[in-house]
Amino acid sequence: MHLAELTPPEQRVLGCLIEKRWTTPDQYPLSLNGLRLACNQSTNRDPVTAYDEATVRDAAQRLYLYGLARLASGHGSRAIKYRHLAEEALGLDREELAVLAVLLLRGPQTPGELKARTERMAPLGSLADVERILTALGNRDYVRRMGRRPGQKEDRFEHLLGPHDDGNGGAPPAAHSTMTPAATTPGPPERAAAPAATTLAPAEAPAAQTAATLPLEPRAAPAPQVNGNLADRVAALETEVATLREELDELRDQLTMPAAN
Repeated sequence: MHLAELTPPEQRVLGCLIEKRWTTPDQYPLSLNGLRLACNQSTNRDPVTAYDEATVRDAAQRLYLYGLARLASGHGSRAIKYRHLAEEALGLDREELAVLAVLLLRGPQTPGELKARTERMAPLGSLADVERILTALGNRDYVRRMGRRPGQKEDRFEHLLGPHDDGNGGAPPAAHSTMTPAATTPGPPERAAAPAATTLAPAEAPAAQTAATLPLEPRAAPAPQVNGNLADRVAALETEVATLREELDELRDQLTMPAAN
């Protein structure tokens, strides 16, 4: 698989799937509505977006074609849910994925910020561990070191999976990102040496495969549709509760962190 640029919605969806797998495992895999709510959280996101379901669904389907996500049916439900396949597709371990996910969700950050914000996904022992992971990701062309902000003592790091969102409120970009479908032989992705080489032809899925394996909505049925909507509402509420718990945990971590010298 040759990784090219992911659009901002694709970055946000991938980051959310990685994050929620470990922070809210009871709600994972995520329904479309749960994934939309995760993308549009007002906390732990930079920028804050307002993606609609069509934008989120389209981004998730593109990730499916890239081999970065797949569809999963919930137990006792006809609703389609989504899970990520980033370990296999990108060849990264849990700690590396946690750091990459936070960069996807919150933009450029310092090692200290990354250490605090990955705590619930993959606790990292020290700043040296974070630096080691960032070096490994940099060697794979997934992240790069940036300069310091005024008043900061640490360099910042940003991901290299695609352009960063300009905070336009969630409007989808004019063009999709380009990436070839996942290769049949598992292994780490091959990265191009220059940016120009990373732009490839858009991936195309056979029509039969799209119809058979990518159902966009549950099959219409009067009675089950009502139950499905109720299940989505319950899932949304549970996701919001889990989000509040995340915010409280992060606030507690910030209050207990020693002041910087």
